[in-house]
Parts: sequence; C-alpha cells; structure tokens
Amino acid sequence: MTTGYLALVLHAHLPYVRHIEYEDALEENWLYEAITETYVPLLLMMDSLTADGVDFRLTLSITPTLASMLADPFLQSRYLRRIEALIDLSKREMRRTEADPRFNSLARFYHDRFLLVADAFKHRYKKNLLEAFKRLHSAGAIEIIASAATHGYLPLLATSQAAVRAQIRVGIAHYRRVFGCDPRGFWLPECGYYPGLEELLKEEGIRYTFLESHGITRGHPRPRHGVYAPLYCPNGLAVLGRDPESSQQVWSSASGYPGDHDYREFYRDIGHDSDLDYIRPYIHRDGIRIDTGIKYYRVTGPTQHKEPYVPEAAERKAHIHAANFLFNRAHQVEYLASVMGRKPLLIAPYDAELFGHWWYEGPLWMEKLIRAIACRQTALRLTTVSEYLEEYPVNQVSQPAASSWGFKGYHEVWLNGKTDWIYPHLHHAATRMEQFLRENRTRNGFVRRALTQALRELLLAQSSDWAFMISGQVAPYATQRTRTHLRRFNTLLDGIATAAIDRQWLAAIEQMDDIFPELDCRVFC
Repeated sequence: MTTGYLALVLHAHLPYVRHIEYEDALEENWLYEAITETYVPLLLMMDSLTADGVDFRLTLSITPTLASMLADPFLQSRYLRRIEALIDLSKREMRRTEADPRFNSLARFYHDRFLLVADAFKHRYKKNLLEAFKRLHSAGAIEIIASAATHGYLPLLATSQAAVRAQIRVGIAHYRRVFGCDPRGFWLPECGYYPGLEELLKEEGIRYTFLESHGITRGHPRPRHGVYAPLYCPNGLAVLGRDPESSQQVWSSASGYPGDHDYREFYRDIGHDSDLDYIRPYIHRDGIRIDTGIKYYRVTGPTQHKEPYVPEAAERKAHIHAANFLFNRAHQVEYLASVMGRKPLLIAPYDAELFGHWWYEGPLWMEKLIRAIACRQTALRLTTVSEYLEEYPVNQVSQPAASSWGFKGYHEVWLNGKTDWIYPHLHHAATRMEQFLRENRTRNGFVRRALTQALRELLLAQSSDWAFMISGQVAPYATQRTRTHLRRFNTLLDGIATAAIDRQWLAAIEQMDDIFPELDCRVFC
C-alpha cells in the first residue's frame, strides 16, 4: 500500500549561447557537453525503463532558451561536428594508452560511450531531442512544465509588471508551440518568488509552481503540513516546497552522493592535463583549453592526488546510493503519514545538468532508484504534482513568502556589489518599451519588426544567468552579453524615434539573436 509520494523534478536549463558570428564559440560547448553527458543519457535511461515496462513518473522543465538551441539545425550540425571530434580523440587515446591497461580500458570506455551517444542523437532521435521528450510526455511517463522566456529572475524585474508578464507569456507561448499543449506547471527561474507573482501565473492558466522550502514554511498562515503537502495561494495557484532532506542527500558538497570517492572526478580532464600540441585539435582554435569529457580519475578524497576511475566500482556505488535514498525516503513518508493523516508528497527538485554532467553517474543512480521503487514492496511511489492534486484537491490556503533557492535563500546571488549596475538599465529599458508601445507605433510593419527585435534583446538581457556568472567565474562573457543586448535594444528604440533604423544591421542582429521567431512586441502590453 502506498504511504507517500516522491516527485522527482528536473530543471533543464542553459542560457542562450548560440553564436553564428564565431566559427568556434567557447560557450556553445556548454550545450554540447550537456547533450553528451545529460540530455541523451537521460533519454536513453527513460527509453530503457519504458522498454522494460517500468511504470515511472518524472517532472521536467525545459526552458525556452534550451529548447530553442536543441531545435536549432545550426547548433545540431555543430554538435555533430563536436561529438565526431571526441570519437576521433578517444581513438587516439586508445592508441596512446596501450601500455597502461588502467587508462586504456577507460579510453575504450569513453570511445564506446561517444559512439553510443552519437548514434542515438543521429539515428534514434533524428537530432530532435525535443520530440523524444515530447513522446515521453504524451505517454504520461514525464510531465514537461513551462518556464520563463529567458530565465529572467522575476523578483528583480518586478518594478515593471509588463516585464514579468512578458517573461511568463513568451515562455508559455513557446511551450505551446513546441509541445502542442497547455502547460500545467511553471518553473520559476531560480525558484525566485515574490508575493503577487501568483496572479500573473494564474491569469496565464498555470495550475502549480515550485518554491524553495522557506517560501512555504514562512507563509501566512503557517502551513500545518510544512513542505509535505501543496498550499493554495489565495487566488488558487498551488505552490509546492522543496524537501530539504531529499535535496541534501544529492546536492550537499559535504554529505551528498556525488562526492563519493568512487565517482568520477569532474575537475580532471585531458583537455587540461594533456600536452598542448597533442590536444590542440580538440580544444578551442585559439589554444584555450576546454573539457573534452574524457576524465580518467575518480574523486578519491580531499586531496590533489587522484586515483584512476573504475566504472564498475562507480556503478556498484550508484546502486548502494539508490537503495539508501529509497530507504530514507520510505521511512520519511511512513513517519510523515502517521502525523499528517494523509499521504505526504516529497518534492525533490534538481538541475537536470547535475545528472551526467556534474555527477557522471547521476542518470545511472536515477535509473536504479526508479527500478527499485517499481520492483520492491515499498511505501513510496513516484508521482507528478498534477496526479497528486487530483488525489488531494483540497489543500490549505496560505500566502507564500518571498524566496529563492540561491545562496542564503533570497536575491543576493543576483543582486550584489558586482551586479547592481545591471538593474537600473533593465528597469529603464522596460519603461522605454512600455512607452513606445503606448504611443501605438506598431501600425507600421517595419517599426513593429524593429520593436519585436528590441523585445528579443530586452528578454535576452534579462537572463538571470548573466548576473549569476558575474557573481561567479565567467564575469567577462556575462558582462559583455548584458551590455550587448542592452546596447542593441537602445539602438533600435533610438532608431525608431528618429526614423533612422539601419535595415541591414537589423537583419544581421535578427539572424544572430533569432530566438522566438513568432514573437510579437505587443505581448509586452
């Protein structure tokens, strides 16, 4: 008998890093790495479960920026070029390591892995990963939910309700175009919530969203079931909070599974370890070293010395950790059910890219967990929020608190001494956009085209990724992206005001920043 439910929620997101203006764009490798190590492995894992008749449920958000890149023929062709280069590199590695059986077996392991991924991408999925995810959604195995247009951090855009509404509307419209249906759920970028945001979500037909734990527990009135049952906002939108225990076992750098000594070490890659002349054909054309995905060492421990990676040992550890996670969650729901008087719901949200990219064994761990839940007589069952709300349509009404899942739980990651210069520009741009639209400048077809491109530039400038990177390790690129999109936005609006738009330049930036081809600037009204 089912005592409680677990909702595994994967948030798949990358910023829009399509650069047709460069022959070899460093940042596009973020997409190629994620396809090779996360998106294709997750699809293969779910296809394997489906083929074996395993009944499972997952929730997946695919942001519009990521979906746009996955569907782009230009990036698809570049990805094929990249994976073919890695296959060639792994062949060279098999020859180079012939004298050392430990590393030679790993070279063969990676060679087989790259061949498997390339074959799946080209033949099984026909280069269209979105269609593969859509098929699983239609079959009821996964529920794909929507997200904001460019992952804008909505609490810091809220000085303009039009800006927040545009992020939501454009994201939902893109979801409908890609997946052919209305979304039930919505992933708030960075789980960033402020009171009142639920009104904009509800008016677009969204039924539920996710918050960080304290967004629920600090709600008013306080939730009697904590984060283990949905809350309804006063307007009827369901909000669900992250389960801290489920998160800590996977996310924690100190006690989480990915730090186990048998798992693959993320930070040792032959792209950085190998002789430059040898590795040069497989890194950036300017000699900038990048990860190749060939990593020969395991975590080993808190030491600079690393032992060789042993895939068989890592697989055994993934099995142990899956069993441990299930054991803990089963006992957790048994206790919660005894005090709640209903079946509890554990919300376990993670960045999808954790599985396979950052934690190489993550997809294997997830598959073993899902199979164990399906095969064992356990009190725990996988579900989606939509299914749970059908079983429990009556829930407490409470006003959630402002929150995010960033460091310290609020806005500091995106608003600090390094990033505070961004927001006056974003707020001023939103005000200008509203002003131009109020002046009814959309009657002229060419002006509307320019305003639509200006809105694309504003949406791209609003991406939360740039502020996150400026606070972290990739500040120059993120700063340049923010300034470039704002400069293009202002140039377009200045050109409209003076009737002096450079048509050739407009066509060029439309080709570079071509996200949301069906966008209409009037969505900002």
